[in-house]
Amino acid sequence: MINTNMKTAIIKKTLNEAKKKTFLDSPQWEEIVQNVKGIYLSDGLMSVLLDFERVLSEADIYAFKNWELGELVDGPIIRRYEVICTFLWPSGIMPDPRGAKRLLPLGCTVKFKKTTIKVPVQIKDPGDFKSGTHYPKLVDRKVWLVNIIMPKSLMNDIREGSIDLAGQTIDLDDLDSAYEKDYDVASFKESDEQVDDSSGLDNGDLNDLSGL
Repeated sequence: MINTNMKTAIIKKTLNEAKKKTFLDSPQWEEIVQNVKGIYLSDGLMSVLLDFERVLSEADIYAFKNWELGELVDGPIIRRYEVICTFLWPSGIMPDPRGAKRLLPLGCTVKFKKTTIKVPVQIKDPGDFKSGTHYPKLVDRKVWLVNIIMPKSLMNDIREGSIDLAGQTIDLDDLDSAYEKDYDVASFKESDEQVDDSSGLDNGDLNDLSGL
């Protein structure tokens, strides 16, 4: 006979794990520090991160404004079929969403979120320390977080110079040409001004670029 109390406990544990907050839900500076340390201490994570970055480079997202200024703050989180990384930018230099859209046909999921995070102040005098400690005070900073979920198969295929999309092998040069034609007819406004919230990304909300 099944122990109903044990069954109930298992169900509650599963629900709690499903509700567990991610870095996007509640970004913490301490988690960023630990994440960076973990990468440097693991050759495996470093290798995965290099493969992840290789895909971003081959997709030419760094040709779009501010993408090269992003900092890794969470990940790589390795799952069975995908790898997840989250990057951070100051609120005033949001990465151009058009760069992220280059990843969508490759099977990636990209989400933007504008939020705040507490960061340590630069120590200039004793007043910058928390009272009675040697730890710096924390202040709120507005930032952009960009979460990228990338298929492992894409990371493997990109090494060969081609990708498999919807059962069809596509050369990366052909993909670039297709994007160039698309941009020629698109009604994007070219400007040195920063991209604001009119791009369809709401402050404080998590937005899936696949809906753009």
